[in-house]
Amino acid sequence: MKNNVELIENIVTNIEKVIVGKQKEIYDIMKGMISGGHILIEDVPGVGKTTLIKAIKESLSLTYSRIQFTPDLLPSDITGISIYNAGTGKFTFNKGPIFSNIVLADEINRTSPKTQSALLEVMEEMQVSEGGITYEVEKPFFIMATENPIEYEGTFSLPEAQLDRFMIKVHLGYPSKMDEAYILNLYRQENPLDKLMPVASKEDIINIQKQVKEIKVNDEINKYIVNIIDATRNHKEIVLGGSTRASLALLRVAQATALIKNRNYVIPEDVKENVKLVLSHRIILTNGSIARGIKAENVLEEILNVVIAPKVRVYVED
Repeated sequence: MKNNVELIENIVTNIEKVIVGKQKEIYDIMKGMISGGHILIEDVPGVGKTTLIKAIKESLSLTYSRIQFTPDLLPSDITGISIYNAGTGKFTFNKGPIFSNIVLADEINRTSPKTQSALLEVMEEMQVSEGGITYEVEKPFFIMATENPIEYEGTFSLPEAQLDRFMIKVHLGYPSKMDEAYILNLYRQENPLDKLMPVASKEDIINIQKQVKEIKVNDEINKYIVNIIDATRNHKEIVLGGSTRASLALLRVAQATALIKNRNYVIPEDVKENVKLVLSHRIILTNGSIARGIKAENVLEEILNVVIAPKVRVYVED
């Protein structure tokens, strides 16, 4: 357990050589990764979304590909395409950029929902089906998508089914004035990304993902998660609440949080601190709520104040 905690700390410290003042957001992304999930990063252009993902890629010895989402992007540009080979008389499947450990889906909401839907199977089942044949992607597998707020010109809303497949959604936000001044000095002569070295291997990530699944979860914690999700399904401000997939995501991220905090069991606070991270992009508010300026985070905060957290006995550390 301790070695895993130190490894995660090393990864975060390495990323912070490039991304300044965003330690919490980096740890949130690490929670999503060691939970085995996909990450959605939303914010205005120019705050370092793509640079952050590149820093993660440089910190891990994993294969990497980038897909720039544009209005003319086709599903086959993502998954690959079968091409007829005249010599053999057979079709040969040319794998697309989705076949990498880390896939940067840059500005994912600038392409049509039809093309976005090409990601649904691979995000859920870690495979691509083409011509009646299934091709598995290599583990570990992460889609790290960036998107601009939907108010920006040329953006599409992501389909609900696709949003539900992202484990967490992170907002970077602008840096503080002090951090931004430091960034200017840091990047003045060269890009620190060029000097970043890997600090973890593929095997390290797979091992941590296995350890996360072994974190103990009390039955009362399971009930607490279900009560929170059920509250989203019955709230007057919400038209679409959390799915069963959302329950599983909240459970897994809570386990990841416990591991990062060097515990082998989940406590209610591990669930509480991740509710907005896991659910804010999954629930859909009513039109009236949106018109009144209510945010998903506001509703989730209200739910957390209403749903009673259990008192869970403390496990003895192994």
